[in-house]
Order: sequence, then structure tokens, then C-alpha cells
Amino acid sequence: MSRLRSRGFTLVEVLVALMVVAIGLAALMTAVSSTARTSGYLRDKTLAQWIALNRLTEVRLTVNKLGASADTGQLEFANRTWHYDTRYFETSIGGMKRVVVRVWLGKSDTKSSPVAESYSFMGASVGTPGSSNVDWTAGTTAAPAAPCPPTGGAQQTAGAGAAPCTPSPTPAVVPNAPGTAGPPGTGQTTQ
Repeated sequence: MSRLRSRGFTLVEVLVALMVVAIGLAALMTAVSSTARTSGYLRDKTLAQWIALNRLTEVRLTVNKLGASADTGQLEFANRTWHYDTRYFETSIGGMKRVVVRVWLGKSDTKSSPVAESYSFMGASVGTPGSSNVDWTAGTTAAPAAPCPPTGGAQQTAGAGAAPCTPSPTPAVVPNAPGTAGPPGTGQTTQ
């Protein structure tokens, strides 16, 4: 007796294939929704951080609030409603306060974990911009360099144990002496 072999899939094979496809699609949907959720969270976190940094800048520009202990506010940013809470704390340094800004998504009655927090310091003990003695282009403390004696331009030493004297690569400007050529105050460039 010969058996005819039928071509095609059995019902069990079709059900197993459908289960594999269903599990794969479920995993794919979970990954896509997780990515979308993470993207939304990062967008909100970035916007909240911008709001907090903007608020810190406002506080620095309007120092009159420094005597208060806290202030709150609500604003529209990126077509959404946000609210913030600014707190001022004393530090161990007199005349300096720590400023903390926390930002939430939603109206001011929404209280949960803040989306972003930023910290800053301000007060009389903080130096004014540009008052530092650090040369930020070189990354070291700026100290006046001793000029080298004008000779052949080669590296010299001032004596035993002294630091070598290397001429500056940039020319120095020396004011015109009275009675020399050139308009007064323009200076001469020396190497």
C-alpha cells in the first residue's frame, strides 16, 4: 500500500509559526514603545533643564530677590505649561547663597518628583567676571614674566640655578620716546 504524501503545512506547523511571529511582534512593539517613552522623557528633561538654567540667569540678573527664601512661578514653554520653585539657602561663606531651581511639568498644583534641578551660587563673595588672575588661554595662573635681555634671541640662563630665559614669540610694544619718529603714542614694535 502506497501512501500519498500531501504537500503543504499541517495545522500544528501553522500554529507554531503564528506563535513565533506573535512573540516577535510583541517584543518589537515593546521596544518601539520603550524608545518612544524614553525619547519623550529626554525631551521633557532637556526642556526642564533649559527652564531651570534660564531661571538661574534671571535670578543672577535680578539680585533683589536674594533676601527672600523662595519664590515660585508658572510659564508656557514649548507649547506646554511648566512651573518652577526657586529656593535660596545660606552657605558657610558669609554673603553667599546657594540657589536651587526645581522644574515640574504641568500647573503649579502638580507636585511629584521634579523633572529637572539646577544649582548655582551668588552673592558678594563671588568674584565679578573678568577679575580672575588665571590666564584661561594657557590654563595657568598669569604671572608677569621677566623680560629677557635683548641679545641674539637664543635661550639663555641668568646664572647657576636660575630658570632659562626664552624670548617671547610675540613682539612687545614700546612707546615712542619724545623726539623719535612716528606719531606720539603709537609705539614701536621690538623683537
